[in-house]
Amino acid sequence: MPKLGMEPLRRKALIDAAIGAIGERGSLDVTMAQIAKRAGVSSALAHHYFGAKDDLLHATMRHILAELGRDVRAALGETTTPEQRVRAIIAVNFSVKQFASETVAAWLTFYVEAQRSERLRRLLRIYARRLHSNLMSGLRPLVAEPEQTAEGIAALIDGLYIRRALKDGAPDAASAIALVNDYLDLRIHAVRGDT
Repeated sequence: MPKLGMEPLRRKALIDAAIGAIGERGSLDVTMAQIAKRAGVSSALAHHYFGAKDDLLHATMRHILAELGRDVRAALGETTTPEQRVRAIIAVNFSVKQFASETVAAWLTFYVEAQRSERLRRLLRIYARRLHSNLMSGLRPLVAEPEQTAEGIAALIDGLYIRRALKDGAPDAASAIALVNDYLDLRIHAVRGDT
């Protein structure tokens, strides 16, 4: 008889193992057996909890998005101004958890796979809409062209993830945050007419 409360722990271990395996490989070319072994469970148990590999990958992407959403909500709860709101969103996207090498590799792999998987494409659309909406709520009172600025910030975040995936070594979140904040500063100062 299985121990009570083990299912959520094993599901989380399998999701973490999937992120690690995808990050290590840089692709979805991993098997359920490899993921299960990495998680310390049997392949049969992995299939029991998630069914097919695609179901585990979908759950993994949902997990990454849920963590990002929780982190964004927590950060926004500590802000009091529109500018702080935008800067908090930027910082969360480059937090230790989100900008970890394995997570970055998983994000990029999911972007590629979304070209073939409607389920993953749907999740990425949800992410893009949430990011846009969160940015717009802070940008509207700050800049003359909030839509364009939100698109610019989102493009910088995505681009910095791609650049991070192509480099060796530890991610440099501080420089990524500084770069996106510099862009935000330029957009804010353009509205104020600063030189």
